[in-house]
Amino acid sequence: MYLRQFSAAAIVSIVASSLWYYRKEPDQKRELAGSPTTARGLPRLNPAVANGQGQSRPVVEDDRFFVQEVASSGPIIKSAKVQSISPHAMLTPEEATQKLRHLQESYEVLRGRGVLRYDIVQLPSNNPIEDDHVEKLMENSPSVSLHDHTDSSATSDWMFWSVFDGHGGWTTSAKLRQVLTSYVARELDATYKHTIAASSLVPPSAPSVDAAIKQGFLKCDHDIVHESINRARKANTKSAAADILGPALSGSCALLSFYDSHSKDFRVACTGDSRAVLGRLNTNGTWTAQPLSEDQTGGTPSEMARLRAEHPGEPNVVAHGRILGNLEPSRAFGDAHYKWARDIQDMVKKDWFGRSPLTLLKTPPYVTAEPVVTTTRVMPEKGDFVVLATDGLWEMLTNDEVVGLVGRWLEENPLKSKTTPSASSSWARSFLGGKARSDASLPVNRLHNESSQSGQRSPIRRQQWDIRAGDERFVVEDKNAATHLVRNALGGRDRDMVCGLLTLPSPYSRRYRDDLTVEVIFFGEAEPCGDVVLNVEASAPRIARPKL
Repeated sequence: MYLRQFSAAAIVSIVASSLWYYRKEPDQKRELAGSPTTARGLPRLNPAVANGQGQSRPVVEDDRFFVQEVASSGPIIKSAKVQSISPHAMLTPEEATQKLRHLQESYEVLRGRGVLRYDIVQLPSNNPIEDDHVEKLMENSPSVSLHDHTDSSATSDWMFWSVFDGHGGWTTSAKLRQVLTSYVARELDATYKHTIAASSLVPPSAPSVDAAIKQGFLKCDHDIVHESINRARKANTKSAAADILGPALSGSCALLSFYDSHSKDFRVACTGDSRAVLGRLNTNGTWTAQPLSEDQTGGTPSEMARLRAEHPGEPNVVAHGRILGNLEPSRAFGDAHYKWARDIQDMVKKDWFGRSPLTLLKTPPYVTAEPVVTTTRVMPEKGDFVVLATDGLWEMLTNDEVVGLVGRWLEENPLKSKTTPSASSSWARSFLGGKARSDASLPVNRLHNESSQSGQRSPIRRQQWDIRAGDERFVVEDKNAATHLVRNALGGRDRDMVCGLLTLPSPYSRRYRDDLTVEVIFFGEAEPCGDVVLNVEASAPRIARPKL
């Protein structure tokens, strides 16, 4: 979620990503795991490596990451404070692709209700990954679906897509995957039924729908943060308390989207700094990126103003872009240390476990799970698409680049829609008569200064990775649109960069890339058969069943 500094005293053990580390204390030598040693116990170079002509290795220097060709005369070791790091072998391009696609999924939505397909991918940096996601479909009865009097037997689909960006552990995001959609769906169902019954089949107002979604979020967080205390007291054991309080003690951002197939309204409820962006086709064949959410952090002007108004007389309620100088997202689930009163925190520490209350804690709660909800009328007939992603993607790519990359992917992978057969590849058809473009530019209508948008942070990793902006660095190599975005976020055409970033194991990789969860939703009209089916070509072999 943000750039973190690692403890210099942490020992990094062997991991499955083909790198190994060792830590050398002053005046004490430790054997490299799996390495042959001399009589003195020092690492000895593998003869097979020593006879090589040189290999590409990931290199860390002055807190920058890059890949370079190095001689094979010995292990490459770069001291990071007191921790020494030695890569054993960098992933090959084939191995990197396998790792990129390991958690990819793709589904075709053959219901004829405005959604064609959605693609998903995850790439861990933490171990286990702290991100999570969930997708749900609900077919509603006519009593809930009616938006007019024209068809008394009509049903509609409610579709939900959500991504969760955990921090301080994985338990909160996992809990949200299990329960958040149900909390929101219950509130929506009650709102629709109550309003329609009382208003002669008139649907609820937009503010009522937004309020229902917000209520679902707040009820869910209340159960996680406050009701968990009561449940832990009843359990009366520390082991049970650990399971019950885990989602309260860690935290997670949440980005939930809700699509009503009857109205074609697409709502985005954002708590935290994950982001949703709409791609919409222009008449000239390019795409325009339209942000559907605002990053909610201690550095967002609107959030800073809200927090200072809610906590007058506390100048450090936001310090250095963080809540109480510590937490970056200003809205999140869990994070009970920013929500519990001091006496509750003292009790949790005394009776079970935990840390002392924050020094600056005076008038909690400082963090809320209440989302900001936006509504957009999507246009399936024009081939709209939406990208939902945790902030790991937006640390690497701009909104324009993400939409342009999906636009370029659609040129190579046109989707079939009965209403817009050429929309997905319209740029190439409109300007080149169906022939591939020869230039490297992305088909996107760029904003002159995208980073100046309120609440939209510019990619912070480019400076860290020393990457120059330019569309020539992008490629199309994947059948899954979400995987395509992640590959290009990690370097695209620069295979050494992609392989190097994927070679770094957890937890060291966390200094150079975050966990990544990306979903791409394509709108359009397919011939209805009622099914949601796995798109095998764009899914990892382990995937067996639809997610909606």
